[in-house]
Amino acid sequence: PLERFRDEIAQWASATTGTLAQAPAGGEVTVGGIVTALRLIKTKKGDRMASFLLEDLEGSVETLVFPEAYKKAAGRLADDQVVLVKGRAEVLDDGRTRSTIYRDPLGVCAAITPWNFPFAMPHWMVFPALLAGNTVVLKPSEETPLIAQAYAELVRALVPDGVLQVVHGADDQGKALVAADVDLIAFTGSRAVGKHIMAAAAGGLKRIILELGGKDPLLVLDSADVDKAAAFAARNSFRNAGQVCVATERIYVARALAERFVSKLSVEAAKMTVGNGLDEASKVGPMVSARQRDHVLRQVADAVAKGATVVRGGEHDGLFVQPTVLTGVTPEMGIAQEETFGPVACVTVVDSDEEAVRLANATRYGLGAVVFGADDAHTADIARRLNAGMIGVNQGVYGARGTPWVGARESGFAFHSSRDGHRNFTQTRVVSRPKT
Repeated sequence: PLERFRDEIAQWASATTGTLAQAPAGGEVTVGGIVTALRLIKTKKGDRMASFLLEDLEGSVETLVFPEAYKKAAGRLADDQVVLVKGRAEVLDDGRTRSTIYRDPLGVCAAITPWNFPFAMPHWMVFPALLAGNTVVLKPSEETPLIAQAYAELVRALVPDGVLQVVHGADDQGKALVAADVDLIAFTGSRAVGKHIMAAAAGGLKRIILELGGKDPLLVLDSADVDKAAAFAARNSFRNAGQVCVATERIYVARALAERFVSKLSVEAAKMTVGNGLDEASKVGPMVSARQRDHVLRQVADAVAKGATVVRGGEHDGLFVQPTVLTGVTPEMGIAQEETFGPVACVTVVDSDEEAVRLANATRYGLGAVVFGADDAHTADIARRLNAGMIGVNQGVYGARGTPWVGARESGFAFHSSRDGHRNFTQTRVVSRPKT
């Protein structure tokens, strides 16, 4: 079946070949120009998608590819004349040689995005790729095509024809896009698919950016504030029905706090009302599909069969799975090893911080990790010993504006966000000449 799509998708990629610098006349793209257009769409059409995109852009503009060009605060933004394709070159001078560092567009970027945040994830890849001067072929998840299409239609109204193309489909279309004549593949999804993409891209040594999920641990030290730790655990385990790459999937709690922590966690879980996401009273919505629901329920059933205890939850109604608290989870259980991506909080009691660190690091994943403990050097030391790309201390993993979104181990290759993350969408070139 793959052969049916190769020629068609190759044509899409070919039609998208080039960079914004090679776009038709009038094709310059600036932050100010895009924001102005979005404001007009929002004002005249009441377009909700434009409102979401505008809010995201205004909140993150200074972290884009060439932040030195955007010194003005969000709301005032950069001057309309700043052309993003060019940015500003950096100059290094050691007295003998003067070198200029340029960051040029790579060419065509294939953006393959997941379903769990169907608006945010395409934006996270498409927008920095365009701002770097690339053209883009977007393949959103087959589970959520309409939201991504609405996003793409909005962005396509702001850029020259042919700069952003959309391909819909599942595995066959994704494989064909990876095999097409593209210069960069940006992918967020499963570790297994990421490995296939890396292997397929190796033949042409195509640039790749992979964000591959995780099995994030939460360490609750004996010095932790139990109420705050339990509230965070519930929020981060159950939000978006646990379908978040940095959801808390493993909890290691000091034995002295375990009983109180589990009790508080159960109380917090009970507050997470399950229901239609359009109902403002709902805190937890449905699983994306019956397949994903069944995966979660199988993991829970397997853990219970091997000795774990369901303290709360475990039931489901259609695609709605109740927030579930499991205790007695041991390292050999599948739910402690493989990504769950569902509303399950797995609690393991530990007898020392050393044991907690060892178990937290005993995984192939390494996206995020969180430690709750006293605001002291010991807690900071525990955080520094965790093998993850992003670590939160008494908070989630989300960093200050301008920090990268980065995984360690098999949770990622290259990274997103921040100045350096967005520069992964560019080709660095150095031009040097002697000082005279």
